[in-house]
Amino acid sequence: MSKNLITVLLLILTFTATGFAQNSKTRAVARAKAIEAEVKSTFETLVEGIRQVDADKVMSVYHNDPKTLFFNYNGSATIGWENMNANRKASYAKRKNVTLEITGLRVEVLSPTSAYVSCKWKQTQEYEGNLEQSSGRMTLVFKKWGKNWKVRHLHTSPESFPSEVVIPPSEKGDGETENG
Repeated sequence: MSKNLITVLLLILTFTATGFAQNSKTRAVARAKAIEAEVKSTFETLVEGIRQVDADKVMSVYHNDPKTLFFNYNGSATIGWENMNANRKASYAKRKNVTLEITGLRVEVLSPTSAYVSCKWKQTQEYEGNLEQSSGRMTLVFKKWGKNWKVRHLHTSPESFPSEVVIPPSEKGDGETENG
């Protein structure tokens, strides 16, 4: 009888452990999907801001920090939220009729407080009365501060090889800018 009792207890423990492991995995998958949805929602706010030519809305998505790093479409780097905010406000004042198409959107959750988004984009706009069109790839690194997801790093690159890239006037600048 003691042998049967031990067998029954072992079976109960095995089923309990298996059920617990499956429940933990289910919870982890659900949490990852929730994080993905939160990050995607923040990304959508960014896209809406670009389409609406709303610099404040766009910049609300980025982490307001002097170390936030932007690798720009034109090959330059902008270091610091304040610098990028000033650049956006200046160039957005000259833009209108913006269309932005996002394809191949991918959200990858790295941890409960970090994720990245990558996609292809195609943008058409009027800049100082001239029609511009550009396309490329974008990667954004997100970090969670408190309850909010913010972009900590942006990297945009042209779709074409550098020798074939035509930099639109709205993307031309003095090169690198640093906060300091």
